Amino acid sequence: MVARTFREISARNLKVIREHPLSEISGALGDLGTFLPIAIALTVNGTISLSSTLIFTGAFNVLTGLFFGLPLPVQPMKAIAAVALVSSFSHGEIAAAGLFVASCILIFCLTGFLRWFADVIPIPVVKGIQVGAGISLIIAACQSLIAKLGWVRPSWADNLSWTIAAFLFLLVANIYRRIPYALVVFMVGLLFAIILAAQSSNLPSLRLWMPFLTIPAGTDWRIGAIRAGIGQLPLTTLNSVIAVVHLAADLLPQVHTPSVTSIGLSVAAMNLTGCWFGAMPVCHGSGGLAAQYRFGARSGASVIFLGILKLAIGLFFGESLVGLLTRFPSALLGVMVIAAGIELAGVGESLNTSGSRDLAKGHPGIIGGQEIGPLLSDEDRKKRWTVMMVTAGLLVGFRNDAIGFIGGMLCHWTFGLPSFLERLRERRRQGRIRLPGPA
Repeated sequence: MVARTFREISARNLKVIREHPLSEISGALGDLGTFLPIAIALTVNGTISLSSTLIFTGAFNVLTGLFFGLPLPVQPMKAIAAVALVSSFSHGEIAAAGLFVASCILIFCLTGFLRWFADVIPIPVVKGIQVGAGISLIIAACQSLIAKLGWVRPSWADNLSWTIAAFLFLLVANIYRRIPYALVVFMVGLLFAIILAAQSSNLPSLRLWMPFLTIPAGTDWRIGAIRAGIGQLPLTTLNSVIAVVHLAADLLPQVHTPSVTSIGLSVAAMNLTGCWFGAMPVCHGSGGLAAQYRFGARSGASVIFLGILKLAIGLFFGESLVGLLTRFPSALLGVMVIAAGIELAGVGESLNTSGSRDLAKGHPGIIGGQEIGPLLSDEDRKKRWTVMMVTAGLLVGFRNDAIGFIGGMLCHWTFGLPSFLERLRERRRQGRIRLPGPA
């Protein structure tokens, strides 16, 4: 069974890359707007090894494409990265944070807790997490990458003029979807970066990978796990495992969707392997999947291509790439991240249609002989929409997935309270519930 599935995935990967090579390559580059800035910042900070990060994430890209057949990303763990940058984590501290999260996810998978947790979360809350993550990407791109730009600064190759040009090109690509947007923008940005690096005599040079082992000490575990790992755990569970499974089913319904447990095991395996060698803690984020899908990726072939590229660069150039990558225009990266955020936030549109997973499973309503999913009253639509927006709004407002999740669940339970009380009253009338009274 496993061998047959692997052959089917491989056959589909080959078919898609042969029919749409430019789209798959363009899609492979779609998530660089998130990956590059964080990887570069952590490298410059002395927290991770760029060589190890490129090599291990490249290997994970290849394995993900081969076994899942989807353009699943290999993204930085953003909560860990944020704390590591602010606190200038050492190699041991960030490794401890990644290993802690991976161990927890592994335990969740083996005990069945992750599967149960995914089953009890209402779809409006899941979509709220996705919408909130998409809006957060847009805000982060505007604040971190674009806001610091001027009309002529910091250079001729990186300014607001190029941001506007890239955004106008994105609007055109929204109409003509066959345009390999990410590939074109990446090549232009890479050309600009090479020119700037050459002007300062800081081009990459041949530098073979020299692996080293990172073993967290006692204080590393305390600082890494408590200060960064605990905050990352809900983000990984909700957005990088549960939400990414739902998003894969929404975007690519014709492709077999991996289970929550298999995605969780993948996240655990990636970090239980790479973190020992100075690699950046990573996960499968829904934002990265939306980005790669938006820019043309439809199969695992896209991330296999990206993985091979990362492996080759990491093995032979590694740390010498820092000077080049820091010169990649923020103006172009920012627009790529905005496009990914728009794509991810757009999944909320299907909340009250038959495209929503929980509605598609119900008894279909019939209008004009067509199945459109169960009919919802205006009140039900409003309730579902409110739950989604409460989740997304709190997530964005507090910049915390856990707060958004808790707020969305409380809103969902509140809407269900009247029917719950009615069921209790009905059971009491039937004598199935007896309240204690005087003797």
